[in-house]
Parts: sequence; structure tokens; C-alpha cells
Amino acid sequence: MSYLGGQATFGRAEMHLERKDMSQNLFIGSLAWTTNDDGLKEFFETIGEVTSARVVTDRETHRSKGFGFVEFADEANNQKAIDELGGKELDGREITVTLARPKA
Repeated sequence: MSYLGGQATFGRAEMHLERKDMSQNLFIGSLAWTTNDDGLKEFFETIGEVTSARVVTDRETHRSKGFGFVEFADEANNQKAIDELGGKELDGREITVTLARPKA
């Protein structure tokens, strides 16, 4: 952020980050090692349109870390997903679904 004439201005990257922070992701825990991005997205699309679904992987081994994130086009679907999919089985594992917390 910079200041011009007493007004704050934002660079492109900062604007992108600001917009991204406005949307609320879901944290998905206890994923099976075999769950991938496509499978995660397909599972959550039973609730509504998913704009992103990502299984977090180790940088070196590319193996799943057992958790991921899902973002809906309509944030109203977040609570519905928590209520309806939390505790359900995906790829043989009972998953947890909660609102994601911002990185500290």
C-alpha cells in the first residue's frame, strides 16, 4: 500500500489478497491419502457450486497432508456443508468440515 495525496492506494497484488480475504473457505480435515482435488470438489458440489477445492500436499513428496480447503461460489453454502458433510465418509475416511481460520 502506498499513499498519494493523503489517500491510500493499493497495488494489484494487494488488491487480489484483499479480495481473497473477503471470501470464507472451509477447512476439510481427516482426508484419505488418496483424496485429490477433483474428488474433493465433486463431493462438495452436492451442496452447491464449488469455485475451488484443494488438497494440501507436501512440497517434496507431493503426498497429501490429510487436509484441504473448499470455497463455494455462494458463502451461504458453508454452513450447509458443515452441517451436512461433516462426519460423512469420503474415500473411506470420516471427514471434518469447519470454517477455515486465517493464517496467523
